Amino acid sequence: MFDIENTLSFNADKLVEGNTYDYVTRTSANQGILRTTGFVNRENINQAGVWSLGLLQMDFFYRKNEWYAGQFVRKIVPKINLSPRTIPFFTTVLNMQKSILLSVLVRHVDETFKELKIKLPITEAKEINYDFMESFIAELEAERAAELSAYLQISGLEDYSLTDAEQEAINNYGNLEWERFNLERLFGKSTRGKRLKSADRILGDLPFVTAGEADEGISDFIGNNVRVFSKNTTTIDMFGSAKYRNYNYGGDDHVAVVHTEKLPMNAAIFVTSAIHKASHNGQFDYGKNFYAKDADELCISLPVKSGKPDYDAMASIISAVHKLVIKDVVLYADKKIESTKSVVNKR
Repeated sequence: MFDIENTLSFNADKLVEGNTYDYVTRTSANQGILRTTGFVNRENINQAGVWSLGLLQMDFFYRKNEWYAGQFVRKIVPKINLSPRTIPFFTTVLNMQKSILLSVLVRHVDETFKELKIKLPITEAKEINYDFMESFIAELEAERAAELSAYLQISGLEDYSLTDAEQEAINNYGNLEWERFNLERLFGKSTRGKRLKSADRILGDLPFVTAGEADEGISDFIGNNVRVFSKNTTTIDMFGSAKYRNYNYGGDDHVAVVHTEKLPMNAAIFVTSAIHKASHNGQFDYGKNFYAKDADELCISLPVKSGKPDYDAMASIISAVHKLVIKDVVLYADKKIESTKSVVNKR
């Protein structure tokens, strides 16, 4: 049903500016996409309608469009015709093989994949039941879309109309004045978390933040007596990845906490984005970790008014962006519910 093939790959230093083609690596974060890029060359582009397989966590991601690849990525090419709604079904089936692929050496992945056997629904005639797959996925989509629509309505997020202040903030974004500010001068010294070994963690309700992108860096929920950091603050992990926290949490020694708790929530989110842009550019890795002292030396660019950070403008911009994003979500939920009705009603 599938072939496994090498990708046409090249190193990230050859990327060019653009937002058309995904550059896919072996990472599990962001569907394997390291970044989007402009056109490089036709010789290195991989075809659409296949799955990428990163040889680190053995995650399968479907590639709807043409894409570029880094090292240690395979592509899974279907030998069968697939409809849009059978693709998520097969993606799930393929990812169910992860444990098998992780149990072998990377050099044996290709031959192991070719020997895999998967279970699929069949008809009474013992043929693959593609109709069942389509209706099954359609029902799941309708159910999730209905839950999303209900949540948006209850939480009040279905109102995506911009206020005058929010519309003005978007219209004037290109005219903002910007200046660079040192983090320590804005928010005081950053705080470093404290190491807590996995074996010493007690099950509880407090999110415990460590380095990593999975689950926003939350590795456990603990009941240990540790320092609790306030919500409305920003964490920066050992790789320089900044994340806004709207809840109280604990953190290990690979996490620096920037004390933005006195800012309005949306302004703090804006600052987090500015921090991430300054700190997460590949300058920090396993060989050179980001620590609290690095946060104290970090400078970020912020919009200003009379030479001071314009937190009101930042808050309005983020509020407007939230609504613009929610608008797409609301419209998506409505469209998805409507599009699944005909498929579900056939069952």
